[in-house]
Amino acid sequence: MRKILFVLLIGTISQTTIINSVSASTVIPTSTITPAKGDPDPAKVKSAVEGFKNLSHREKRTMIKEIKRNIREYKKEKKAGTEPSTNTLLLVILAILLPPLAVYLHEGRINTKFWIDLVLTLIFWLPGMIYALVVVLGKD
Repeated sequence: MRKILFVLLIGTISQTTIINSVSASTVIPTSTITPAKGDPDPAKVKSAVEGFKNLSHREKRTMIKEIKRNIREYKKEKKAGTEPSTNTLLLVILAILLPPLAVYLHEGRINTKFWIDLVLTLIFWLPGMIYALVVVLGKD
């Protein structure tokens, strides 16, 4: 039974990496893209890019510094937030059902945490689940 679960888990992980690598190399022509509901108007984006290109080097540098500062502030606010995101909730549910997969998705790669969780899950499911919950809910 454990061998079957291990094969299914490895198959799922390999399919995920194959799908991610294939989808990353897919190029969609811009003429066929329709903006989603929350996306900005393409004409406004194009005019903003043209306006940025027309700025002097000093103005571009100050604008980029301001944007980086805003991004840092956003990340601090996001990290300080106490309300769990939907992503975290889904990872917790997955950590209960398939602990190694939850650790892999949380970490974004196969590393030592994944292998530890896989071994714990293969030994007995409960330690693997507890370890996956610690990894997913722990501070990075």
